[in-house]
Amino acid sequence: MEFTHQELARLRLAPDVDPLWETALSLHLLQNRQAPLAFGAWRREVVEALRGSGLAPATRALFRLCPDRSYFPDFLTPGRGDTDLDAGLDRLLSTPRHRLRAELTRLYAPTGRPVPAAVRPLADGCPRALHHLAATLRAYHRVAVEPYLEAIREQAAADRTARAEAVLTHGAEGLLIGYDELPGWRYRDRELRAPYPRDRELPLLGRSLTLLPAFFCVRSPITLVDEELPPVLVHPLSPAPGWLERRHLGGDAPAAQLIGASRAELLRILDRPMTTMDLAAALRLAPSTASRHATVLREAGLLLSQRQGVRVLHHRTRLGRAVLEGALR
Repeated sequence: MEFTHQELARLRLAPDVDPLWETALSLHLLQNRQAPLAFGAWRREVVEALRGSGLAPATRALFRLCPDRSYFPDFLTPGRGDTDLDAGLDRLLSTPRHRLRAELTRLYAPTGRPVPAAVRPLADGCPRALHHLAATLRAYHRVAVEPYLEAIREQAAADRTARAEAVLTHGAEGLLIGYDELPGWRYRDRELRAPYPRDRELPLLGRSLTLLPAFFCVRSPITLVDEELPPVLVHPLSPAPGWLERRHLGGDAPAAQLIGASRAELLRILDRPMTTMDLAAALRLAPSTASRHATVLREAGLLLSQRQGVRVLHHRTRLGRAVLEGALR
């Protein structure tokens, strides 16, 4: 992707994770085994929940519309950071008939067969078929995405905070340079290169590019195939392995009962000295929130803050370790 000065000025950070993008990408993760350390427990939990709710057959039907391969229809992800599922589904329901037919024809073209009979009403723009799809996506989202929104949004908020700080400090180019931290990404001389599955140029043509973080995006960025649609670049948030297990255990651990789950997790990760920004990034919190937690723990004697040059490093104290390990139960 090459940027003019005007296109750099029009860069846009999505305000939040997009529910339909997360829905589509989570469907991919249920069809593959990527990132087992990060998403293995989520897969097991969701598969069991889908069976228990009777949604397994409907989910298999969604797999046929949103397969885990290089192409899935753009109309399934019409948003650019829509924060509301209803808004996204309204956009989907408004998809023109010619787009439905073109994208579904493209989806099944590699098979050498026409659009299957079961999908043909959707390809023809049948309102009943569209509303059935919207209802199925809503039901699946309620089981596979909605229960995890707190973790998803925490990580997206931390990513957005870091990107916004880069813009405030270095301008729009600082925002793009910040993506160098992601494996395979590189921004130099107004050109952004990302590890897309195949060689491709994405012309902006003076339009605003939306940068959209996605929790269920793994490894590679994603963009829409139709270059006439408003450009969006989806990038992975890469949650840490064990995020789900820690979330489930947080409310029951002795330290969490005493000081709260977020502060217990902050103490847990202080196996080495860390700055407030390090803590914020690791916990997917805003820096101000991480600083507030650190202050409370310091005043309780559970951590010690020491200045080293321009940095302030936080250390866990012996009392903090005792609380964390449950020695004071």
